[in-house]
Amino acid sequence: MKIEMISFGKIAEFINNQKIDVDGIADTDAFKQYLENQFPALKSMKYKLALNKNIIQENTEITNNATIAIMPPFSGG
Repeated sequence: MKIEMISFGKIAEFINNQKIDVDGIADTDAFKQYLENQFPALKSMKYKLALNKNIIQENTEITNNATIAIMPPFSGG
């Protein structure tokens, strides 16, 4: 499965925007586990995922050619 990762804020300092080709990742929970294994610094950070421009609140299926944004906490103003 092909996934485009886009990162923001402090997360962008250690995860570059990239396209990855991975197997065995069917949903956002599995993707978070993959990220935290590949980038251990994420384990100690709070972050949200957006799947195809929609912020994820619960485990969601990922389809091929998905775009996933990895975002640190943010506040409005």
